[in-house]
Amino acid sequence: MLRSLFTGITGLRAHQTMLDVTGNNIANVNTTGFKSSRAVFEDTLSQMLKGAGAGTATQGATNPSQVGLGVQVAAITQDLTQGSTQTTSRALDMMVNGEGYFIVNVGGQNVYTRNGTFNLDPEGRLVAQGGGLVQGWAGTNGVIQSNQPIGALQLPLATTMPSRATDRVVMEGNLPFDAEVGKEFMRSIKVYDAAGTASMLEVKFTRTGTGWDVAASSATATATSTLAVDASGAVTGGNVTVGGIEIDLSTITGFANLTTVEASTQNGRSAGTLRSISVNEDGTITGVFSNDQRLDIGQIALAYFTNAGGLEKAGSSFARESTASGAPQIGVAGTGSRGGITSRALEMSNVDLAQEFTSMIIAQRGFQAGSRIITTSD
Repeated sequence: MLRSLFTGITGLRAHQTMLDVTGNNIANVNTTGFKSSRAVFEDTLSQMLKGAGAGTATQGATNPSQVGLGVQVAAITQDLTQGSTQTTSRALDMMVNGEGYFIVNVGGQNVYTRNGTFNLDPEGRLVAQGGGLVQGWAGTNGVIQSNQPIGALQLPLATTMPSRATDRVVMEGNLPFDAEVGKEFMRSIKVYDAAGTASMLEVKFTRTGTGWDVAASSATATATSTLAVDASGAVTGGNVTVGGIEIDLSTITGFANLTTVEASTQNGRSAGTLRSISVNEDGTITGVFSNDQRLDIGQIALAYFTNAGGLEKAGSSFARESTASGAPQIGVAGTGSRGGITSRALEMSNVDLAQEFTSMIIAQRGFQAGSRIITTSD
C-alpha cells in the first residue's frame, strides 16, 4: 500500500504541472507572438519483484516482474508553429513571417521576441513594449551596411534631407523617322540648383535632313547638339550639357510612326523633412520626405536559433539564449533560415483553445484518479 500512496502523489504532482501549463496557455490566448506549451510525461523508476529468466532446453524464458513507482514530467515543450496574422494600420506593427526573432536590448543585454509591437520614443529610437531598444543597422545617406555590428535603431525624425543640384537628366523614347524636315518637339523637366530652387529645363528637337538638331536651355545657359538617324532607326550623336547639367540622349531611337520621347529622370531635389516611414520585407525602413523623395534610414535585424525551443523565457514576451538554444545567428530578414518581415501586421498567439480545453479535461481526470488512488490506499 505504501507504494500506491507515493505513486498517487507523483500523479497529482505531474497532472498539477499539466494543469499549470494548460492554464498558462489559455491565459495567453491573446498575447501577441505567444507560443503554446505542453507537458510531456514519463514513468519513473520501477521496483523489480522478479528478474527475467533465461530459457533452457526444457523451459522457456520468463519476463521480469516490475512495479512502476509513478510518473514525472519529462519536459515542457513549446509549439513553435506560426500564429495567425492580425492586420493593423500602424507601420511600426511588424511580424516575422517564418522563423526568427526580433532583437531587443534591455538593460545592456540582448533578448529576443516575436512580439513586433514597436513605438518611437521622444529621441526617435525604435522601442519595444517596456522601453527595450530594437536592434538593427542605421542608414547613412541611404546606404545601409548590414555586415556591421548591430545597434539601437534611431530614426531621424527631425532631420532635413538636404537639397541637391541636378547634374544629369535622362531622355528616353522615340523620335519619328518619318517626321517632316522642320518638325519640332518640345520637352521639359523640372530641375534644381544647389539651394533646392526649382526651374524648368527645356529641350527642343528639330527634324533635319539627316537627323535632329537638339537645343537645350536652362535658367542660366543654352547649348546645342545634333543626332544622326539611319534607315534602321538607330540614333547616334553626343549628349548635350547645359548649365552644368548633362542630358543623356544615348537611349533615344528613331523608328517611324512613333513619338514617345520624354525627359524620364533627373537626379536633383529640393530640401525635405521626414513625413512617414514604411518597412519592407527585408526589414529596411524607408523614409518618405516632404519633397517626394524616399531614403533608406535603417534596417531591422533578425536572429535565428538552431534550437529555438531551447530559449529561456524572460517575461514580457522576451526570451534569452541558453546553452540548449545555441548562439543567435544575426542577419537580414529573408536570408538564411530567417523569415521575412510583414509591416502593419502582428502575429497572434498560436494557442488552440479547443485543444487546451481538451487537455484541461484530461489533466483534471488524471488528477482526480491520482487522488482516488491515495484515498483507496489509505
